[in-house]
Amino acid sequence: MAEIWVHVEATADGVAPITLEILTKARTLGVDVVALALGPDAAAQAAKLGEYGATRVLSDAREEYKQYFARPAVEAIAALAYQRKPLALVFGGSYDGRDVGCRVAARLGAGLAASATDIKVEGDQVKAEVPIFGATQVVAKAFRGAGPHVITIRPKAFSAEPGGGGAPQVEEVQPQLPETAMQVKILETVVEPSEGPKLEEAPVVVTGGRGMGGPENFGILQELAGLLGGAVGATRAVVDAGWMPYGMQVGQTGKTVKPNVYIAAGVSGAMQHTVGMKGSKNIIAINKDEEAPIFKLADLGIVGDVHKVLPQVIAAVKAKKGG
Repeated sequence: MAEIWVHVEATADGVAPITLEILTKARTLGVDVVALALGPDAAAQAAKLGEYGATRVLSDAREEYKQYFARPAVEAIAALAYQRKPLALVFGGSYDGRDVGCRVAARLGAGLAASATDIKVEGDQVKAEVPIFGATQVVAKAFRGAGPHVITIRPKAFSAEPGGGGAPQVEEVQPQLPETAMQVKILETVVEPSEGPKLEEAPVVVTGGRGMGGPENFGILQELAGLLGGAVGATRAVVDAGWMPYGMQVGQTGKTVKPNVYIAAGVSGAMQHTVGMKGSKNIIAINKDEEAPIFKLADLGIVGDVHKVLPQVIAAVKAKKGG
């Protein structure tokens, strides 16, 4: 049976959500799903990977994958794929996934479908759906010839749901890593301190745009997000202006979010932003411009000054929680 390999990304908390999302989809494609786990914690991830759909795990626990930047993973994956010829290699559309995936495609001379939102297997052919023009159009791409083909998947394209089989078969692999793979070493990893849920995983996201007026006004968004158990986001214009750090950006060149409630405060609704949040279940927009494009997406629109509306929203939430 044809195989699809899923690159496993790890976080301090275990397997990254994007990997579990891809495995959930892959197990529905009628192929063998092979998880490719590289790094010191590879063996410990096997049970979780099987829970979400991996039937086999290729495991390499060498420290090089953690100590050196990207190249060891690229060399290992390319060597294994060249030897075993899976139908497709699937990577998460995260910083690490994009970095490794595109290099592997170049190394193999393979076709690459980037930022796909769906994947299908029909016989021996792999197809991917890729949004273009700010997700206003979707292109169906089909790969020609035998694999391996390379696909990166946009975060939140699929829901991560357990339901795979039992414990997967684990195969230890150790492809040769050339000295050139260890040219760039990671000297330090810095984790920004944060409170509350991660932006990508928060059930409620409160995002501020240029309509907030300045960085000093984002405190009210923090207060509202804290009351609702959510996280604060920002538009690209806000980040480019230096009001908020890049890690808070929601949009095509930032993070993709899919919360239960998305509150857009002073956000105009440019295409670059909406592609990263339009999958939210309930969208609430606050903007004094009644013609703002964000209202076309909103389930509830409030035409008004965010500096007057938000304090009233916070007061109402506090009253409700107090009651």
